Amino acid sequence: MKIAVMSCIHGNYEALDAVLLDIDQQKAEKIFCLGDLVGYGPHPNAVVTQIRSLDIPTCVGCWDEDIVEGLNACDCSYPSLLAEKRGKIAHEWTNNQIHPENREFIAQLPHSFREENLAFVHGSPHSNHEYLLPELDAFAALERVLSTEADVLFCGHTHVPYVRNLDAGSLQVRVKKQETAASLDFKASLKRIINVGSVGEPRHGRPNATYVIYDTASQEVNLREVPYDYQKTCAAIIEKGLPKIFAWRLAQGLEFAERADDPTHVCTR
Repeated sequence: MKIAVMSCIHGNYEALDAVLLDIDQQKAEKIFCLGDLVGYGPHPNAVVTQIRSLDIPTCVGCWDEDIVEGLNACDCSYPSLLAEKRGKIAHEWTNNQIHPENREFIAQLPHSFREENLAFVHGSPHSNHEYLLPELDAFAALERVLSTEADVLFCGHTHVPYVRNLDAGSLQVRVKKQETAASLDFKASLKRIINVGSVGEPRHGRPNATYVIYDTASQEVNLREVPYDYQKTCAAIIEKGLPKIFAWRLAQGLEFAERADDPTHVCTR
């Protein structure tokens, strides 16, 4: 069976519409979404309404969580105070725009869910704010997958798509209690982390929307890249009074951040 997995739409309805059309053309039988329906982009209600109307299984993203629970950020969540200021502007704007029925929908989204041997999260099984980067230590990466009791972990949050295979290997845990020590050995079969990138705010160097088609029978992964009229979204960002830098980075497919104001800052969250 072919499934489609997408994430990080961020209020970009033009990108979502293009991806849904591509999913239909790829003849995927199911669609899953990894959250961040809102934030940064100019059309949060249109995006949430579309996801609701299609009854797409969705887990909550960090931006969705913040809209429901209040801004959950500290200085270290942003690389600079200017970036933090922009983020707060986007949060306040989105918070004021979101319709009550869409806020209620977001509020009931789960942190994660399973479908047979597949697990779906926004950031990681531990936190919506944790980035599972491709260079993450192999032991830590394997632990994240094993914690879900699945073979394949789908995630988003980084806005950069990748596939990482964690080859079968032996792990040993040795526990010493008083004068005795016990060892536990176990083997992990092939596990995978599949980051599906971002529909609405890509950061892989191009403005095209990204998502994944996964074949559950063959285990083939198809990282899809979909062009769309991103300039229309850029114009809407500026028209609605959101920070203009959001339009620039969408057009470039890149993150933009100034140098950290205080590199010694330590998170106390």
